[in-house]
Amino acid sequence: MCGRFVSTTPPAQLAAYFDVDRVTGAAEAHRPNTNTAPTSDVLVVVEEGEVRRLDAFHWGLVPSWAKEQSIGNRMINARSETAAEKPSFRRAFTRRRCIVPVDGFYEWAKVPGQKLKQPYFIHRPDDEPYALAGLWEQWTPPEPDGVDDPDGGEGSEPLRSVTILTTGANHVMSAVHDRMPVVVPPSGWDAWLSPEMQDRDAVTTFLVAAPDALFRLRPVSTEVNNVRHHGEHLLDAVVPIAGAPAGSD
Repeated sequence: MCGRFVSTTPPAQLAAYFDVDRVTGAAEAHRPNTNTAPTSDVLVVVEEGEVRRLDAFHWGLVPSWAKEQSIGNRMINARSETAAEKPSFRRAFTRRRCIVPVDGFYEWAKVPGQKLKQPYFIHRPDDEPYALAGLWEQWTPPEPDGVDDPDGGEGSEPLRSVTILTTGANHVMSAVHDRMPVVVPPSGWDAWLSPEMQDRDAVTTFLVAAPDALFRLRPVSTEVNNVRHHGEHLLDAVVPIAGAPAGSD
């Protein structure tokens, strides 16, 4: 799965990396975060029409039919094996795909005989961003009961939200977890982002584990367990808990 990640590359640099046409104000205002947690606003690359933009969406997908935003708290990830069929994700799977650029992500490994898990920072060996496969939706909050809105709810601010697709772990990632986020290769960015590409079989070809060579595992401090903790020191390597995997940095 993917429940916490690092986002520190400046928006302008990401825009150049992903060949973005426009950077929204929300993306420009995004601040670096070494401990990004669900329900945060996160940077995304989306394409609508012929315009590719860098934007900021709520992490935790809220389906258009939802009655309340809190449903998104349970939808930070979507299993790639079933996303095309699940009511919460299937429409987005067909025409609202996106990329969530991250500088790395965290995963926690179980340690035999210990209640405490060992956290790892997972990153590329070249330290370039990962292009995580995402799905997005737009949701308009319903009017409260008893409120007569002459505009039919049109005055409510729509929420754009995102979920990250996961798949079975590759060999490197299997040392710490049996799932991992789907990474879209540069050769697939155009097709993945295109709303015109609606062939489910073609979309499914992207939903595989990325090569082992793209992943390095670094044991880090359990300080990252607390979402209130931030700072570059969270990425520093530590000696892992006895019995935990050594990592691959």
